[in-house]
Amino acid sequence: MATTSLHPMIDNGLRKGTGSFAGGTLHCHCPTDRVEVTITGDVAHNHACGCSKCWKPEGAAFSVVAVVPTDHLKVTAHEKKLHVVDEAATIQRHACRQCGVHMYGRIVKNHPVKGLDFVHVELSDAIGWQAPQFAAFVSSIIEQGHDAAEMDSIRSRLKSLGLESYDVLSPPLMDAIATYVGRQSGALSA
Repeated sequence: MATTSLHPMIDNGLRKGTGSFAGGTLHCHCPTDRVEVTITGDVAHNHACGCSKCWKPEGAAFSVVAVVPTDHLKVTAHEKKLHVVDEAATIQRHACRQCGVHMYGRIVKNHPVKGLDFVHVELSDAIGWQAPQFAAFVSSIIEQGHDAAEMDSIRSRLKSLGLESYDVLSPPLMDAIATYVGRQSGALSA
């Protein structure tokens, strides 16, 4: 049985971030006229994501995606090549029309993580970004054709790499979302 590729950034171990990374640029996969997105500062909550919406490299079961404050992201080249993949989705994923790579995702409606943009640091040549911290929506890879019988093995591999696996987001992120919802409903005081 062949080993499932989790993601090129994590299959052979995680590269630790510097902890004080100043940021860098992300580029689409086009050979010329590449879309460029500049990020100021490091990312947060970097994680392997098994959902069906996130962009993944060819053959990978997971994406690796992080967040950055919206005001820390700027499209700095070839913005006209970008389009929103699914206008109805909560996360408006801006992808290159030519190569299909998702450059960033932005939430435009009232939502607990509005104000944070989703990015893939693997699109940068810079070294020092925050390493993945956990794996989210792990069982969702089954919906995309991965054998459910492999899940124990996949979760074991993730754990051996230092990535706790969840079928939602990490507990601190879920707590933050639940706090936001509780405040919006009035169940919690501001």
